[in-house]
Amino acid sequence: MLYRRFGRTELQIPVFSCGGMRYQFKWQDVTPEEIPADNQENLEASIHRALEVGINHIETARFYGTSEMQLGKILPQFPREKLIVQTKVPPVENPQEFRETFEKSLAYLQLDYVDLLGLHGINDAESLDYSIRKNGCLEVAKQLQAEGKVRFIGFSTHGATDLIVQAINTNQFDYVNLHWYYINQWNWTAIEAANKLDMGVFIISPSNKGGLLYQPSAKLVDLCYPLSPMVFNNLFCLSHPQVHTLSIGAAKPTDFDEHLKTLELLDKAEEILPPIIERLENAAIETLGEDWVKTWETNLPSWEKTPGKINIRVILWLLNLALAYDMIEYGKMRYNLLGNGSSWFPGNKADKLAELDLRECLVNSPHAEKIPQMLAKAEEMLGGAEVKRLSQS
Repeated sequence: MLYRRFGRTELQIPVFSCGGMRYQFKWQDVTPEEIPADNQENLEASIHRALEVGINHIETARFYGTSEMQLGKILPQFPREKLIVQTKVPPVENPQEFRETFEKSLAYLQLDYVDLLGLHGINDAESLDYSIRKNGCLEVAKQLQAEGKVRFIGFSTHGATDLIVQAINTNQFDYVNLHWYYINQWNWTAIEAANKLDMGVFIISPSNKGGLLYQPSAKLVDLCYPLSPMVFNNLFCLSHPQVHTLSIGAAKPTDFDEHLKTLELLDKAEEILPPIIERLENAAIETLGEDWVKTWETNLPSWEKTPGKINIRVILWLLNLALAYDMIEYGKMRYNLLGNGSSWFPGNKADKLAELDLRECLVNSPHAEKIPQMLAKAEEMLGGAEVKRLSQS
């Protein structure tokens, strides 16, 4: 395993983290007796495998259902100083409720402290305010730190880049969990802002939200050769020293194996990556046209300022991926979250396009005439039954 300094925390963090979102029994709390023995055995085998390969950062959250409770049956068996344990608790209006939720997390984990506490889902102005205002949740987190129950405090986010940068620039957090990978590099300015303040940078879900890379399209497999799409994406992310760790949401012990192939390639990233990136870029241009590829995002309105609150930027991005790389299943998964993802995936899809007039909001776009056609194509290609966030399943 390779390790990187996790910003101002000075923790030596493995470049892969063991995310605790996919091996748990249920997304809702249950009694310990309800957890099947085979499910618990699989989780424990996954943790043993993670530690065996040097992945000692175990990451979970209060609202990952039974994850904390199940981890609490195994984590106390290991020397505490050898583990880096992170949990996450959402900021809420009542900071006392935030404290009570954290205390429940700690009790489930059966630990005296966590190394990392993330304020979970600073996705919009309201959750940021709940966090940083006087006597807010961040102050409670700092009290927990003073009590020895938390070592370092960060936040996770699925929000807009501007909001993430705003949260980072408070300089009140030690680290940030955010989205950034080959197919979505919008948050690079946030990573740069975090680096300036010596914050740790944790990448959320690079293999799932980064493209369902464990079930890639045949076209994506061909374009990424000789690497698998998963290893390509890992290598792309880790070739940037500004990134410290990537989350692996392992559902079983063997899920680490493909990721581990990345480690021996890191020293050769400058040779390996450019030809693959060039093929990917050329494939997009061949399919979509150079002018569209280079300028489709220019002067798009925010979803808040679009009739019907259509999230034009996200829809066109998903359509581009579906057309250029045959990433249709990924596009469907994300597209059908729109309208049902709250602050985690805001805005609506284009299913009511015929009822809306987008001319005024697109007046500054070089593709004003083409965009409504592309939105209609996205609805035709990706539309379907609504999808719920995993935690709502």
